Order: sequence, then structure tokens, then C-alpha cells
Amino acid sequence: MLYRDVSTPVGGLRLAGDEGGLREIAFLMDSSAPPVAAGWRLAEEPFRLAVDQLAGYFAGERRRFDLALDPVGTPFQLEVWTALQTIPYGETVTYGEIADRLGRPRAQRAVGAANGRNPLPIVIPCHRVVGADGSLTGFGGGIPIKRRLLALECGNVPALHGS
Repeated sequence: MLYRDVSTPVGGLRLAGDEGGLREIAFLMDSSAPPVAAGWRLAEEPFRLAVDQLAGYFAGERRRFDLALDPVGTPFQLEVWTALQTIPYGETVTYGEIADRLGRPRAQRAVGAANGRNPLPIVIPCHRVVGADGSLTGFGGGIPIKRRLLALECGNVPALHGS
């Protein structure tokens, strides 16, 4: 697996992938930053497009990502992650709405669990999923980052600067 760390307005991110595409994005937060796995190699070039598209997103210039993705998960998780990619920029949906879209209206909790295991946050926009009452619920980068991403997409901030 190849990886590259990148600075963004919401903090450091670790991008990881291989010839199949981008497989993981991890938030690098203080001492909780995940260690580099054994056998991983630092590489910048394979991630150039992802870094450019993330920069465009944070600048408020990109609304969709066009990257080769290779997330690893169960068939249900992959189905949920595909559904997340259909949520329009600047909009939010509930776990129940995703379950309904999948034809599984009673699978709200399973959708929530799959959403929480999304290995490609920001690119697969799990931050656009909210609680049934519209409240901001769990996010791997933390609620403050989720709030900032949604604010960026709603035009409430001109662009994200600093972390």
C-alpha cells in the first residue's frame, strides 16, 4: 500500500491506496494519528490528483470528486458508500433516508454503522448524513470538522483556512 500525508484546512489527512485506487483517508489528529502500517511506502505522485481535488474542494471550487476509489468493505457497506456519493453537495440526508433509498427502510442503524466505517471521508461524503432530527451525529474527524465541512458546502464560510 502506498500513502501520502497532506495538510488541509481541517488538519492533516493520510491518503492510502494502490493501483486499484484510493482506499483510505485518515484524519491525523494529534497523538491519535494512526501509525503507518508495516509494508506501506511513502509516495507522492499516485496521490497528486486526489490532493489537487481536495484542495479544490476546500477552496470551494469543487463539488464532486472524480477519483479512482477502492474502498474495502462488506457488500452492504459498499452499497451504503455508493449511496452516500449521490447526496448532493451542500445538502444533508438522514440515516433513514439512506435506508429508504436502499430499499431497506428498517436498516437505519445498519446504515449508521456502515456510514461510521466509511474509509474515505470527505470524498465519500459521510459528513452529509445527519440524525433524524437534523442534529450532527458521529463523524470520524469529529463534530467540529463535520460542522466546518457542511458550512463550507452551504456557503456559510468563504473557504476554510487554518484548523
